[in-house]
Amino acid sequence: MADLAPRTVNKVMWRLLPFLMACYFVAFLDRVNVGFAHLQMSKALGMSEAAFGFGAGVFFIGYFLLEVPSNIVMERVGARVWIARIMLSWGLVSTSFGFIPQISAFTGLGADTCFYLLRFLLGLCEAGFYPGVVFYLTRWFPSAYRARMIAFFMLAVPVSSVIGAPLSGLLLNVTGCGMEGWQWMYILEGLPSVLMSLATYFYLTDHPRDARWLRKDEIDWLVNKIAQEQILVDKSAHAGFLKMMFDIRILMCAFANFSMQGATYSVTLFLPALVTQLGYSNTQTGFILAFPPFIGAIGMVLFSRHSDHTRERKFHVAAALLMLAIGIAGGALLHNPVIRLLCFTLANIGSVSLGPMLYPIPASFLSRGTVAAGIAVISSLGALGGFFGPYLFGYMKSQTGAATTSLLLMAILALMGALVAASLRVRRMPPEVAAL
Repeated sequence: MADLAPRTVNKVMWRLLPFLMACYFVAFLDRVNVGFAHLQMSKALGMSEAAFGFGAGVFFIGYFLLEVPSNIVMERVGARVWIARIMLSWGLVSTSFGFIPQISAFTGLGADTCFYLLRFLLGLCEAGFYPGVVFYLTRWFPSAYRARMIAFFMLAVPVSSVIGAPLSGLLLNVTGCGMEGWQWMYILEGLPSVLMSLATYFYLTDHPRDARWLRKDEIDWLVNKIAQEQILVDKSAHAGFLKMMFDIRILMCAFANFSMQGATYSVTLFLPALVTQLGYSNTQTGFILAFPPFIGAIGMVLFSRHSDHTRERKFHVAAALLMLAIGIAGGALLHNPVIRLLCFTLANIGSVSLGPMLYPIPASFLSRGTVAAGIAVISSLGALGGFFGPYLFGYMKSQTGAATTSLLLMAILALMGALVAASLRVRRMPPEVAAL
């Protein structure tokens, strides 16, 4: 019986995490490949830097609008059905970007307007995926494992960049059937999401009690362990949903996420263009930009394991945002290409490390009935940073003619998030919850 806990957790981990990572891999690739498309698409569609920043960021407006409703629906219909729906819809929309010129000719709308509408629609379709999976994992892993399990799931983000950056750079060289490289990139990177949606429907299990791939004693231990933890949380839980929505701790977590997303997506979406301005080809740019997320993935796992080990969250979140701020500032002020790449690598470590340590925080003070909505509020309000940051970045870049001022503004935003996170009043995860 002594090996029951680790045996059960390992079974669940190997059953769920590789598949969910694959889902998030294709989702994140479809979200950020617009940065590589920018190298050809903006010229083809006649968009300015500010217009591109608006179009890239408007994704997060749609994401914000449906984030909380999506999570509430998922709790009612089940993760298997809802995550499959999300993946199918976003895959179809992502593929549609490759046909913007044809859609523009058919509808009579400007190509840039079609781009804005599709980005907004993509945000609507993808809303709820990330917080939905995070909530799904809270049903399957006890508290002491959550940060590292969310970190393993989020490895898909740096992995999608490590693989996706060179892949996107290479696909920009593909032409044929009257379409340019940026169009083929959207089509070939969007179709896997459609295929993964079918696999999701048949593979995922909604609740531990339904897991035929676990033994009865493993199911009983897992169900009882998570139920016991929830009793401890419910002693100090909120009474209602509206009270949770205006809880200062939820809003502070949301601002930490807002600052991270605003700073991160600004740099992510414009970095390919910044690198090509140094004289590198599209293919070379893809391989260069694979380095920061590779190192970031290692840092994220180590960071989250340390957070689980110490049972401390808020100062780890603040430290991650501080790393993001320092890395972006260094990339703005230092001119040596190698040093700038190392600075952006430091920023990447801070960026990808935040989620695994931030999202377990609501489960420490919210009841089980409001955790899903709490996570969604943090994610949806934070997603507004993904609109604010790229738009401000593109606007300032178009006004100044250089990226230095834009980068420094994003560093300040990340620093503000670090200060807010450090001021967050939440208790350390108690030993009785952490113990196995």
